Amino acid sequence: MKIQRHGAVLGLVAASALLLGACGSDNNTGSTTGGSTTSNAASVPVECGGKTKLNAEGSSAQKNAVDAFVQAYQAACPGVDLAYNPSGSGAGVKNFNAGQVDFGGSDSALKDGAETEAAAKRCQTNPAWNLPLVFGPVAVGYKVSGVDSLVLDAKTTAAIFSGTVKKWNDPAIKALNGSASLPDKDIAVIYRSDESGTTDNFQKYLKVAGGWTKGDGKQFKGGVGEGKEKSAGVAQAVGSIDGAITYVEWSFAQDNKLSIAKIDSGAGAVELTAESAGKAIDGAKVKGEGNNLVLDLDSIYGSKAAGAYPLLLATYEIVCSKGYDADTAKAVKAFLTVAATSGQAQLAEAGYVPLPKAFQDKILTAVKAIA
Repeated sequence: MKIQRHGAVLGLVAASALLLGACGSDNNTGSTTGGSTTSNAASVPVECGGKTKLNAEGSSAQKNAVDAFVQAYQAACPGVDLAYNPSGSGAGVKNFNAGQVDFGGSDSALKDGAETEAAAKRCQTNPAWNLPLVFGPVAVGYKVSGVDSLVLDAKTTAAIFSGTVKKWNDPAIKALNGSASLPDKDIAVIYRSDESGTTDNFQKYLKVAGGWTKGDGKQFKGGVGEGKEKSAGVAQAVGSIDGAITYVEWSFAQDNKLSIAKIDSGAGAVELTAESAGKAIDGAKVKGEGNNLVLDLDSIYGSKAAGAYPLLLATYEIVCSKGYDADTAKAVKAFLTVAATSGQAQLAEAGYVPLPKAFQDKILTAVKAIA
C-alpha cells in the first residue's frame, strides 16, 4: 500500500503492534478452562470460546480491515475463524436482520423504522447496536492524462456528480486549480450500482457541504454516469478510462493507482493522508443513546477546520445487544474485543485510520455489555 505515514498515526500503530504480539498464542498470559481461553489485548481480557466459526456480511469498504481483524482474532484465540462476505452494506443489513449472519457491516447506521424494527425482531425483541469499528476516508479518485494534482471543493464535486459540470476544463474546476493545464475532455462519472453505505455517506457529504439536492441513501441519485458493482468495481473502471472520476474508499483508490483529489473546505486544499483524516475523526460526535454508538457526521462534513480531510465514513458492526445464543454471544464479543484493540495494528497500512482512544473505550464498553 502506498500510504502517507505520520508520527501520530504511526505511534498508534506501533503501540497496537506490541499489543498484537502480546495477544498471540505464544504470549498468552491467560488460562484455558473448559475450552475457553482468556488473553489480554490492550489490557482488556479476551474471553475466547463458544462458536468456533462466525459469519458476517456487508460493507465492502471494510473488507481489508476485517481481514486484519481475523488474523488478530486467530492469533488471540487459536482454532477460530470468521467468514466475511463483502457484499455491500445493503446486503449486510438485510441478511443480519434475516438472521443469516452473526453480525452485519454497514457504512450507514440502521435507519429508524423498518430497519431497526426488523433488527429488534432478529435479536429476540432486543435492540440492535451500531458500533463504529472501522474509519475509512473516501477518496475522490480520478484518472486524467497529464493531471497529477487536482483540487475540488464540495460544491464543484456535487456539480460533477449531478452532471452540471461536464468537462475537465470547466471554469468551476479551473478556478480551484490556478494555472493547471486541464484538458477539454468529457468527465466520465463512475458510481456504485449496488446499494452502498459509501454512496450514502458521499451524498450526505455533498448535501451538507456542497448544496447537493439529489438526496442521499444507499442508491446513487446523481442521474449521470455509469454504475459498477462494489468498491473494487468502480476503482477498476476508473483505472481503465481516461477522464473518469468516482468516489471510493482510500485503500481501493491506492490499489488501483488512481489519482486522488485534494479537498478545499474553505481553509485551503487538504491532501488525503492518515493524519488529515484522523484530524477530522477527532471532531466526530455520538448521537446514539447508550451503547448504540451512532455518529453525527454532519459536523465533520461541514467542517472548515484547517488540515482536516472531511470526506470519510465509519463502518458500523451491527450486533444484537441481547438475543444471541450463549456460544455465539461469546464468540462475537471475543472477535469485536480483539478487533477494537490488537486488530487495529495493521489498519494504517491498509488505508484506514486506527480508532481514536475515545471511540475505542466506548466500543469496548458496548461489547462487554452484549449478552
